Amino acid sequence: MTDIAFHFNAADKLAYGCRLLRKIYLSGAKVAVTAEPALLDQLDTLLWTFSAADFVPHCTAAAATPATLAFTPVVLAVSPAGYSEHGILVNLGLDLPAEFEGYDRLIEVVSLLPEDAQAGRSRWKHYAARGYSLKRHDLAQWATGTT
Repeated sequence: MTDIAFHFNAADKLAYGCRLLRKIYLSGAKVAVTAEPALLDQLDTLLWTFSAADFVPHCTAAAATPATLAFTPVVLAVSPAGYSEHGILVNLGLDLPAEFEGYDRLIEVVSLLPEDAQAGRSRWKHYAARGYSLKRHDLAQWATGTT
């Protein structure tokens, strides 16, 4: 069964996503990222510029060849179906990700925006109703050092 963690109260979803993807990449794992097309375009751009000291190798699923996909640790895909060999799925979008069950881990990133928070609560309820064990990571508490 897929391990599911919610990282919620992200003040800047894209900046947090970049830091999370860097951490996953540096651990040696491969990850697929899903979201709405406009958000993935913004993430693609930000991954090139968010840190002067680090580079996170990535590609968009739409523009990649099978060989590129096989060697790239971070794949940005509107639909994550078919990329479960990456092991980890990060959802930056509002919708329930397609075929998340094929991944070992799913990380849901939820911002402070009301629409995003409501969509996150709906996804939480969906997973809980199906018996998934859910982990909570409150980014607001992490940022302030409180527990």
